[in-house]
Amino acid sequence: MKQLTCASIQFNIHLGYIDTNLDKATAALKRVAGKGAKLAVLPEMWSCGYDYRNLPILAKETPRVLEELQETCRKLDLVTVGSLPELDNGTIYNTAYVIDRGEIIGSYRKLHLFSTLRENEHLGAGNRALVVETSVGRLGIAICYDLRFPELFRKLALAGAEIICLPAEWPKPRQEHWKTLLRARAIENQLFVIAANCCGIQGKLDFFGLSQLISPLGNILQMAEESDTELIAAFDFAEMEKYRGQINILADRRDDSYGTP
Repeated sequence: MKQLTCASIQFNIHLGYIDTNLDKATAALKRVAGKGAKLAVLPEMWSCGYDYRNLPILAKETPRVLEELQETCRKLDLVTVGSLPELDNGTIYNTAYVIDRGEIIGSYRKLHLFSTLRENEHLGAGNRALVVETSVGRLGIAICYDLRFPELFRKLALAGAEIICLPAEWPKPRQEHWKTLLRARAIENQLFVIAANCCGIQGKLDFFGLSQLISPLGNILQMAEESDTELIAAFDFAEMEKYRGQINILADRRDDSYGTP
């Protein structure tokens, strides 16, 4: 029976303070690895937050941040997912990197930009989904606002994702949407979900935390409150396969009527 110990890391991101946030993330990764975690998810834009005014400068530091994170993951024998500002040919993207025990083996640029907070005016949008084979299983990657678009998650499931990793900065007062949609994405696609939200105040926004680890049946294995914390849970892949065998949702789809995502 294949089991995997996973972690969701939640903390208050200090707006624009890369080294402070890097220290927080590194310390948290060491703690969860010490408890047996082999996969850990960090929040969205965890190195600096949405410091739009200084983002062009902060994004230039991402290669250094990645190098330090890679070294940490190498030492801890850990797979880590988290999003950072990526500068490419003058455009900044909100990019989630998949680091497998020290090596960057995949990256995903956020597809859906949150126009309500003008994210689309400051960042470029990605144009492809990502499912990546890692040493701990097949990971599908999504970021924050992507959660409201079930088409993406079905595409990840059809591509073989076993675990969805979702870094986020999801603020108050939309806590109930967050909790409901996370469970729905897990249930309807019969896979595990690791959601890592931030917490605390950033500028005018108040982030509620509530990071979660959820089973394919929609059971909340662990859920955070509103302060810095790390969640740990064991994912039972045999449970996922049994559930998929009992209710074969993916095979029972009607592509002839509504197409493929």
